[in-house]
Amino acid sequence: MTARLATLMLGLGVGGIVAPPTSGWTAEMPAQIGTSPVSARGEYSVFDAAKESLFGDPYSDPDRWQPLSLGALFTEGWDEPWISPPKGGGGAPRQSWLNAFNGVFYRLANVPFGWVHGDGGDAYTGSLNLFTPFSRRFEVEWQIPFIVSSRGSDGTRHDAFGDFAVTTRFLLSETRDVSQSFNLTFRTPTGDIDNHNGVAAITPDYEFWANWWRGFVVRGGAALAVPYNHDGIRKAGARTTFLGNLSAGYYFTPHDLTPVGDLVWYVSTNLSQPTDDRGLSTTTLTFTPGFRTHLGRNWFLFGGVEVPATKPEPFDYQVLGELLKVF
Repeated sequence: MTARLATLMLGLGVGGIVAPPTSGWTAEMPAQIGTSPVSARGEYSVFDAAKESLFGDPYSDPDRWQPLSLGALFTEGWDEPWISPPKGGGGAPRQSWLNAFNGVFYRLANVPFGWVHGDGGDAYTGSLNLFTPFSRRFEVEWQIPFIVSSRGSDGTRHDAFGDFAVTTRFLLSETRDVSQSFNLTFRTPTGDIDNHNGVAAITPDYEFWANWWRGFVVRGGAALAVPYNHDGIRKAGARTTFLGNLSAGYYFTPHDLTPVGDLVWYVSTNLSQPTDDRGLSTTTLTFTPGFRTHLGRNWFLFGGVEVPATKPEPFDYQVLGELLKVF
């Protein structure tokens, strides 16, 4: 894996886009807004809301969902159990895509993987990710990279555990058409420097999701990955990096048309730009055409191929896949 690829994977790995990306992400279940919503406000303590969010049933009673405004960020939603939000105004479900920002809360587990082909040798990654909501305003994402395999500077292949990361996610606002979140990712240096891991970093980011017309969905956001440990910066080549994402796709099938339910085809566009003075300020732009489909029993399959559109190319292409389970 080249140093430039390592820099890109640092940015993708901690900014909400992952290599392979995290996903997950109705949130993940079809729901309709009722005509007479029943509020959950005032019925729970913060502890009870967290217990219900993690272990209760957020899908069977969508009428309990209500919009949350940015103006009520500090006063509403913290002591309310997470309820899977409804479909957007156009009828599209709130779901995740590969290599795209989320903007929506979920309760699920997913296993993304990626295989990168490049001049520095092939590399592959695999991880287990958990999305655990504690209320309508707050959830935690756990990213456990159980394998990172690449060729080091000595030409030999290194297989090791990657950099464990925790993302705290805050729902800024949510209406039927639009969801917005602010997230803060803490990356820990649990991986191997030879795999361009061993990086401690913090990444704030803003994400949004929107659906106004039929099955057409737009999502994206912006982030800044900031490494701060000496080994990560000096040895792994980590750099402070701006990350941008804009994705668009269209849903073609209903949820229950398994194994092609909720079939969506989309393109995710990702921008990576170093902002420090520790090397060349090279802009990297990639496109990821991909799909997502409901296999049945709330299992989902993802696929995509990421290709760079700018030179120098950090890699030739990356094949992405994912298996996801909603619970």
